[in-house]
Parts: sequence; structure tokens; C-alpha cells
Amino acid sequence: MTDPETLSVTIVDGYVDEPAHFGVPPYISTYPRYAAGALVDAGVPRERITYHTIDRLRDQPDYWRDVDEADLLVYLGGMTVPGKYVGGTPAEPDEVRKLAWTATGTSLMGGPVKFGVGEENAGATETERQDLDFDFVAKGDVEAAVYDLVESGLEGFNNRMRDIDEVSRWAQEGAFIVDQHPNHPEYLIAELETSRGCAYRCSFCTEPLYGNPEFRPPPTVVGEVDALSDHGVKHFRIGRQADILAYGGDGEAPNPDALRQLYSGIREVAPDLETLHLDNMNPITIVEWPEQSREGIRIIAEHNTPGDTAAFGLESADPVVQAENNLNVTAEECFEAVRIVNEEAGWRPGEDPEDAPTFGDDAPRRLPKLLPGINLLHGLKGEREETYEHNRAFLQRVYDEGYMLRRINIRQVMAFDGTDMSDTGAEIANEHKQLFKRYKKQVREEIDNPMLERVAPPGTVLPDVHLEYHQDGKTFGRQLGTYPLLVGIPGERQLGETVDIAIVDHGYRSVTGVPYPLDLNAASMNELTAIPGIGDSTAGDIVVNRPYESVTDADLGTEFDLSRFVTTRPLETAD
Repeated sequence: MTDPETLSVTIVDGYVDEPAHFGVPPYISTYPRYAAGALVDAGVPRERITYHTIDRLRDQPDYWRDVDEADLLVYLGGMTVPGKYVGGTPAEPDEVRKLAWTATGTSLMGGPVKFGVGEENAGATETERQDLDFDFVAKGDVEAAVYDLVESGLEGFNNRMRDIDEVSRWAQEGAFIVDQHPNHPEYLIAELETSRGCAYRCSFCTEPLYGNPEFRPPPTVVGEVDALSDHGVKHFRIGRQADILAYGGDGEAPNPDALRQLYSGIREVAPDLETLHLDNMNPITIVEWPEQSREGIRIIAEHNTPGDTAAFGLESADPVVQAENNLNVTAEECFEAVRIVNEEAGWRPGEDPEDAPTFGDDAPRRLPKLLPGINLLHGLKGEREETYEHNRAFLQRVYDEGYMLRRINIRQVMAFDGTDMSDTGAEIANEHKQLFKRYKKQVREEIDNPMLERVAPPGTVLPDVHLEYHQDGKTFGRQLGTYPLLVGIPGERQLGETVDIAIVDHGYRSVTGVPYPLDLNAASMNELTAIPGIGDSTAGDIVVNRPYESVTDADLGTEFDLSRFVTTRPLETAD
């Protein structure tokens, strides 16, 4: 019998991306925190628990010794809705096998990887269940498996789901593990779970495999935030649920009182938080219960931080695809939900919420508090050429009628055992790949670009942009939050720093910005020419005629209000 107090455990985070759960850096998912809490609850001392991300193992091979020497290796990962990632690269199947081969102790694998493994982390793929040479695979909750495995002396466990009391306890006890994340503390956002499971049964989705929704009471989530805050976390996303509006209710109807307890409680225990965002919101909830939903959306917008996004799972605007895949919202219903979120939460800090949605020259230069995002999924049963036109027409209507979308996510389906899509697989997605590419390019050019300019017009200020990498003579970074804008800044600046930026131009899904406010007396030529209305000639004149006592002293004669972008630092005078 292995004594828990002498057990050495290494947790390796291969990252997760599920329909209602995200854990690719700068996010940390619930899985490593819950697993760490379960270990402590089972008697393993905190100091004997080591946590590594897969990227750390790639970058610093010496840490593989922690995999080799551990009495217990716990691998956590799995991508069921893969996308493109900047902050980290999810583990590939061969890397996961290497972990199992390297481990000399007992090895356990868990997380959404239990639903299946493809040849790569990509859409338009089919998956199968594999153990990837691990001793144990948690078919139930990996945190419950961790607890039971330690309790059994590493002999085995029953595949079971954890209960509310366990997860509430483990969530708080495992908060300490964030200290070992490479991004801690400045650039780390903690994914929070309010519930899991779904009342609906869309053909492709793995979330219903968790069962009907089961909610954590507000005090348990607030207690977890309190514990994470004690460990230096200031960024949070309430992302682990199929529908935030259904929180604390019967699984479908909104419960505004529960939302008020949750959001106000978080603000009370973490008054200095810097990010409070969410992810999933079911548009059918808004349509079926409009007044309760409006109240819930107002509560969220009152307490969150700007730039928040409510992901809507429209998946397809084609009625044929909707019927064949048991999708729960029509295009017309989704449009109504888009309108309601815009009206209740499309306001910007510094203005009256009653004015929402606002955009244009008179709108304050901050991102709106909360906007919908649209998820579109291709390769579903019944998809045809007309499907692509239905989707494009829906997006065009949203723009033409004066509403805003913060994000349009277009991807291809993955087929998992246990879902209705397992019979169809990736056949349709593969047949339509060329059509998919042409349509995606059209949406990016005709919808994404003008929509982004509406959401974030020139002069919009994005505070605390974290600088992540260099490319083509520019520095790229993002804010922390739900689907943050990728920002390109002229020149190569110090990575790892955070800067405030003002937006000067727009791509399809990214923006160009300059440090805000930009000092006319110190700005580079590249920074100056990035500002609307300033060309090479004007920028050259600015540099030649420095220094300036004020922006008006420069007399630039541009059509734009340059005070949105620039300032002049006080000139030093001799004593």
C-alpha cells in the first residue's frame, strides 16, 4: 500500500479545448486545479505535486526527469473543438505516448482525450478511443480517478463522476497549482466552471456526454475565485458551462438571482480583478425567456470588464442542416438573440447603457461591455452548397441592420464516438473543403473587416495588451479575455511587457495599434505613419520639427482628431 504522504506526483497539462471549456495558455483549465485538489484531499502533500505544461517540457527538456521519476504521472488534455492558438501548442498524440513511455511510475490519462484521439489536432477529422500506452485512462472524471487511485494505493479506480461537494472542495484546495504555471501571475486567466452538461443534444457536440446540466452553487464558485485570487490570479473567465443564462435554474430557464449572487460575489472577493469575462450563452434561452434573459444580461454587463463575448452556437443558418443535426436555434431566433444582447450590453464604458448599441464617431473609445459571437460549423449532416449562402446571408443581415458581433468562428467538424455525427464522420467536411475555403475567405473580407471596424473604430483604446511575439518587423500581442483581439504594433518592442494601445487600422480578425498615448516627441516613423491621416511626408516633418510643447503646436492639418492617438510629454527645462 503506497502511503499518500510519500507519493510524488507530476501533472502534465497538454491543454484542452471543448465546446464549453478552454485551457490553452494564457488560460489554465479546471482540470489541473481540480486534480491537484483531489490529490491534496487524498493526503498527498502540496510540495510533492509538480505541474508542467507541455510547452515547458518542449522548451526545457530537463523537466522530463519529473515525468520519469514521479510515482504517479497524470496527463490532462484533449481537443474536441480545435482551433488556431497563439499562447501555446496542444500536445499531439505522439507526444502523449512519449509521456507514457518515459514514466517509470504509474501513469493516468484523463480529460476530454477520453472521447477520442485523431491523427492531429484539427477539424474535418475522425477520432477513436485510444489509451496511448497509459496504465489507466479515466473514462469518468479524471479528478475523481486521481482521488480514488491514490486512495487505493495506486491499484485502480472505478470510472465515476465526481459530485458537487467534491468538486467544490477540490476547486479551492487545488488553487495553489497556478503558482507553477509558466505564465503566473501576470499573464494567466483561470477558466471557471459553473456547470457542465447540456439540456440539448446537437449531433456533433461532446458536452451532452456529461449529462444534463448540474450547477455549482454561487458560494462554491466565489470561494474558488477567492482562493485563486489569494494566489495572485487577477483574470477570470466564466467559461465552463453550456449556457451562462441558465445558471442556477432548471437547466433551461434563466435565473437572474443566481447570476447576481455569482457576479457580485466574485467582485466582492476579488475587488482588484482585471478581467471578468464569460463564454457560452445559448441564443434559444434568450428567445424563449426574453425578459429574464434581458435582466441576466444586464447583470453580467454591470459586473464584467469590457470586451466580453457571449458565444452563440448557431452552427448553421441552413434549415436543412438544423433539422438533420438537432440544432436548437433557427437563424431568425439567433438574429433576435443578437439584437437583444446588443440592446442590453452593447454599451461602452463612459456612456449610458440605455444608448446601446453604440458605434461611430460619437461613441466612447472603449470596447463594448458584452457582444455576441457566432459559431458556425461545417461538415454537418445535410450540408449542401446552399448552406454556405444561408450562413453568409445571416451574417450580412446582422451587419446591415446595425448590430455588432465581436467574433465569427468558422470551423469544420470533428466526429467523436458517442455523438450522432460518428456515423457520418468527416466525409462531408472533406468533400466540401474547397467550397469551405472560398466561403471563409469571403466572410473574412466582406463581413469580418467592416464589423471589426464598427466594434473597434480607430482611436479605440485597448488597455494592458500583453506583447507575445515578433513577426515581419512588428510586435503582436493581446489582452487577456474571451477571444481577445490580436494587435500588431509597428516595430519590435520588448516581449512580455504590457502596453496600452490605440487602434489605427483593421484586418479581418486583427487590428493595428500604436502605444497610447503616443508621444510626438519620441514616436518612430513607423508608429507615426500608422496613424490615420499621417503619411511619410507629414511624419518626416513631425520628426524634423521636434520637440513640441503640445499636439496643437505641431499643426499637422489632418482630418482626424489626433488627440485620440497622440500627446506630447512635458519638455524638460533647465534650472
